[in-house]
Amino acid sequence: MPVELNHTIVHARDNRESAAFLARILGLEVGAEWGPFVPVATSNGVTLDFATIPAESIVMQHYAFLVSDEEFDAAFARIEEAGLAYYADPHLKQPGEINHHHGGRGVYFLDPAGHGMEIITRPYDSHQRADGA
Repeated sequence: MPVELNHTIVHARDNRESAAFLARILGLEVGAEWGPFVPVATSNGVTLDFATIPAESIVMQHYAFLVSDEEFDAAFARIEEAGLAYYADPHLKQPGEINHHHGGRGVYFLDPAGHGMEIITRPYDSHQRADGA
């Protein structure tokens, strides 16, 4: 069996708030609470299990989501409607912009726990795939 990422635990100040936030932006469903986790499943079978921990223990992590152009438009509209700050870069130095890396579009924003979230329409290695590399 090939190796696949199945799930990851995402630390949050409030697991329900963070799960609902991400699900709303990405147009996904919040799953049923399971023990200390509130899950959000992606279409490729990976689940993000949000777990509440003390705020001072949260270390910023980065989560990137590959979406279609239509899904990007919808998610970006929800980001703007929510009045969220967004950036073209992971260092948050280009506010109010999106990027166009690898012939696609991308944007960064923070979730309620301070994690860096990213949506992209082309994988970073797409230029290599087009060349057959």
